[in-house]
Amino acid sequence: MKLGRNDVCSCGSGKKHKHCCMDDVSKLHTKMLDDVEQVITMNPNIDINELNLVIQNRNEYHNTSAKKEFFGLTPSQMSNWLYAPFSELEHVNICLSESLLTSPVMRYLQLIIDEAVLQGGSFKATSKGNLPAKLVRQATGILSEFEVSQYNTNVSISEFAGSNEDKFNALHYARVLADISGIIYLKGGRFYVKKTVLKQYQTQGIKAFFLPMLEAASKKYNWAYFDHFTKNDNLHTLWLFMIWRLQAHSSINQLIEDVAIAFPSLLQELPSDEYFSPEVLLGHIIHSRFINRFLVFFGFVTVPPTQSVNGKRVEPKLNALTLFSQTFKFSV
Repeated sequence: MKLGRNDVCSCGSGKKHKHCCMDDVSKLHTKMLDDVEQVITMNPNIDINELNLVIQNRNEYHNTSAKKEFFGLTPSQMSNWLYAPFSELEHVNICLSESLLTSPVMRYLQLIIDEAVLQGGSFKATSKGNLPAKLVRQATGILSEFEVSQYNTNVSISEFAGSNEDKFNALHYARVLADISGIIYLKGGRFYVKKTVLKQYQTQGIKAFFLPMLEAASKKYNWAYFDHFTKNDNLHTLWLFMIWRLQAHSSINQLIEDVAIAFPSLLQELPSDEYFSPEVLLGHIIHSRFINRFLVFFGFVTVPPTQSVNGKRVEPKLNALTLFSQTFKFSV
């Protein structure tokens, strides 16, 4: 039996459902209904136009009021970060840093474009449609240029090295983003770089493609691509909110908690079993999709390997790199 908003909550608290376990969206609808009822009670002769104006004003007040669960953001600000087109994001400046070549993604893109320039605008792909072995070797060879190289990882399991593109996750990620961005395309067994791209590269260098690559990663790329875990495949909509929170405290565990507070529905979408709670699963997804791929692949942060002390897992310390602070400038 479905609980009404004024029924006693089933959790045993003794409170009305609307003041206890009702989800946030339903609470918002309930508050609006309560407000409407109060207005009608106090103004029994109010007409429909006047009532609509009251509702409109209440909605505007709600949307422009800072919310504790959003850590001081208003619903309007949060909505912009979640759903606005990349070019219409507010309260943040996304800047072009002079440190772009410290980004693995951008450095790999440079290798791809340079190879196309060298061969007159295109180069041959493998039979599987991947980047050729020559480029894979070049990309593996520049690992020492990146901050992530300080963590000694066997090449066979490294995200930043491999014998072919299939085994080189960071390079594959960069190539997919370049394809999504329209910088390169595969046709007839060859990778082509568009003529307009080559002209931009000649005049502006690799910085011309940073914003298109970032937009592709945040707005168009399937974040579940590597792990194939279908739950929470909408985590990418939170990318800017998560960056904002990380710049505030640099704690991965705190970030997971922040996301759970601001978006409790994410936890409701995750399964719970004897091994992992929804909170633990959310943490795994944030770690793998947002931290270890998006942020680390772009060279915004590094995260040392997980360690244990007395059998207990110790939270790895997130190291924010120069590119991170230079790229994202928030005004909230």
